[in-house]
Amino acid sequence: MPFLQTLRIILQSKIFVTISLIFIVFYILVFTQFITYESKLDENTTEFRGEVLSYNIDGNKLSMTLQGEEKIQATYYIDTLEEKEYLEENMLIGATVDIKGIISSAYNNTIPNTFNYKEYLYNNQIYVTFSVSEINISYKASFLNDIKNAFIKRIQGLGDSSAYLYAFILGETDYITRDVYQDYQMNGTTHLFAVSGMHIGILTMLLTKLFQKFHIKESIGNIFIVLFLFFYMFLIGFTPSVVRGSLLYIFLLINKKLDLRLKTVYVLYLIFLLLILINPFYIYNLGFIYSFLTSFGLILFSKKITGNYFMKLFKVSAIAFLFSFPVTIYNFYEVNILTILNNLIIVPLVSSILFPLTLLTFLFPFLDGILCLGINILEFLSHFLNLFAVNLVVPKIGIIFILIYYAAVFLIYKIGIKYLVIIFLLVIIYKIMPYMDSNAYVYFLDIGQGDSAVIIGSNASYALMIDTGGKVSFTSEEWEERSKTYNLSTNTITFLKSLGITRLDALICSHGDYDHIGEAINLVNNFPVDKVIFNNGEYNDLELELIEVLNEHDISYEQNTSALQLGNNTFYFLNEEDYGEENNNSIVLYTVIDGIDLLFMGDAGVDVEKDIREKYQIPNIDILKVGHHGSNTSSSRDFINHIHPLYSIISVGRNNRYGHPHSEVIHNLAHSNIYRTDEDGTIGFKIKNNQLYIETCNP
Repeated sequence: MPFLQTLRIILQSKIFVTISLIFIVFYILVFTQFITYESKLDENTTEFRGEVLSYNIDGNKLSMTLQGEEKIQATYYIDTLEEKEYLEENMLIGATVDIKGIISSAYNNTIPNTFNYKEYLYNNQIYVTFSVSEINISYKASFLNDIKNAFIKRIQGLGDSSAYLYAFILGETDYITRDVYQDYQMNGTTHLFAVSGMHIGILTMLLTKLFQKFHIKESIGNIFIVLFLFFYMFLIGFTPSVVRGSLLYIFLLINKKLDLRLKTVYVLYLIFLLLILINPFYIYNLGFIYSFLTSFGLILFSKKITGNYFMKLFKVSAIAFLFSFPVTIYNFYEVNILTILNNLIIVPLVSSILFPLTLLTFLFPFLDGILCLGINILEFLSHFLNLFAVNLVVPKIGIIFILIYYAAVFLIYKIGIKYLVIIFLLVIIYKIMPYMDSNAYVYFLDIGQGDSAVIIGSNASYALMIDTGGKVSFTSEEWEERSKTYNLSTNTITFLKSLGITRLDALICSHGDYDHIGEAINLVNNFPVDKVIFNNGEYNDLELELIEVLNEHDISYEQNTSALQLGNNTFYFLNEEDYGEENNNSIVLYTVIDGIDLLFMGDAGVDVEKDIREKYQIPNIDILKVGHHGSNTSSSRDFINHIHPLYSIISVGRNNRYGHPHSEVIHNLAHSNIYRTDEDGTIGFKIKNNQLYIETCNP
């Protein structure tokens, strides 16, 4: 037909691709960058009614996405086990929820180069959050929501394997415990738990074989498969990866039926255009990016995917790794270069055994025991493979890196594998860039009500951390415990990797309070540390617990240190007394970096300040880490007038219950430039040629 021939010519023409690409770039910029969106809700809103789009109950925490006047993210903390059981029974997709509470806006990330929750919500068209104090549920049945809720309730009732049924069938990974999921992240196999092209391929293959077995006409079978895919997209919540996989299958069927003879890569491009036109914010969705990049790579290099099963799997894994590499290091700054080999082991187990077994267990729950055995094998293999992980850390990359990288990939496709050397050289250049930076850096991290600072020497000659921060956890009952826990130091580790730092030369624990070293155990369990230095006095329970972990990792530790030499800098420990009290026993650290004087006071009080002032001839201080979060037990007028700090940093939590910083301290520091982590986020100082350059990461 002339029309179809014309359509084929247009869609595959370079002019169409060029014009449509230029148009879609402008379309994205206009609707996601130039136009800004805000909540329609009044900031004093205390009540909201909405339909439940998604929810998750983890321990004593209920998280909900609600659609009412607009879409919001709501959080409710459950009081009793009975209430939790009620919510588990009555919370349903499509339910109408009336909530009361406090409306607020999420904060931007206040530690550089880490996950920005506010931006994430914004890209999902959510502009406010709601802290819920009261909740009431009513449910108006609808056919599709009834089916979706039936799926969820059936999975919830399947016992130990339910977390993996959530993952493999519904694409929800929230129910897999944090440590286990971290193992999958480290070995590069989390893509198996995001419902995508692989899952769609297996499902459509199983349905095709089923229809063939019962001699159903291919055309009728295809109609049923298309209807099933639309239902499955609804079931999953129209996540970008499953939509991409489903639409590719459907569009290829249309391409074949209408004899359009469009190349698969053009079909994929048309789907990309369609989805961006529907929602331009998809371009910021990691699942969307990974899905299209890897699919594009596999289609582009499809003729190279030859050989036996394992050779094909190796090539598929290598191509997917090649195309996703920049996205991974841009967002996570680290990649396991053995990911390709890990997939040779994990992918066959999941795709050929566990995923089909998951579907069977959903239909026949008595298979739960067999599935649990398979899951245990998968988790063991995942953990075992991580023992041999070869992790490559690459500092924060820019758009130039990405453009050169994909230009090299294009050369590999057009000319040959030898152009892989460009990628190697590019990675090496970025890898060594921190060692070519002659500036030193000091960061005061925003970790809430606590202390944590990082000092990086010139040319990355050393990396020192002073305290880790820590959020006090309270004893809870078993039903309140969550499968997903949040560690402050996880963000700290991400930040360090974004700077190209792969180990700490020393961790200084100013004293044993939880808000100073509560995250130390998680830090040393997940990041290399050469040495730990404790303050004077007896070890408390928290310090003894940390020492046990240090012994397990064969990390040296010491007390009563008078000086520490790192690179060209000497760090002096000024508080050598044992005051018999944890705060006053805090390490007080002094150093000079490129002519800049720095003093870190820990939680030391006025008695310590008096002794230090009398014992040492301390010069004027350029950067002071104010003692005890700005409490009036520290930072006496005499001490401040003695050291004349140019910049004073107060590490303090937002709306903290202690009322820090105290007005008296603010008054004492009146002649200093005050920065606060609760208002300014992380405060970074670049020390260059005896000059200070300041940058903050505001909430």
